[in-house]
Amino acid sequence: MDRKSVEKGWAARGFSCDLWVDPPGQCWEDFVHRTDELLMLVEGALEVEIDGRVHRPQIGEELLIPAGAHHSVRNTGSVTARWLYGYKAT
Repeated sequence: MDRKSVEKGWAARGFSCDLWVDPPGQCWEDFVHRTDELLMLVEGALEVEIDGRVHRPQIGEELLIPAGAHHSVRNTGSVTARWLYGYKAT
């Protein structure tokens, strides 16, 4: 996966693109945003819960978290997780 290509593609769709890094066991629980969010796993293992539905994305797999959706992100692996995230410009 080429981060620059992802960045360019997301920008063309109106999304920002930044890198997030979480240690093993890190959990971000029950967030809600006013805008759509994209997430893509770069390294490690994540569990992403969106409105009660659990996803375990593969590296390079993109997930859309719709505006207003309750969501949580959990590093379920034994190594640091790195993932791209971006918000839709308003």
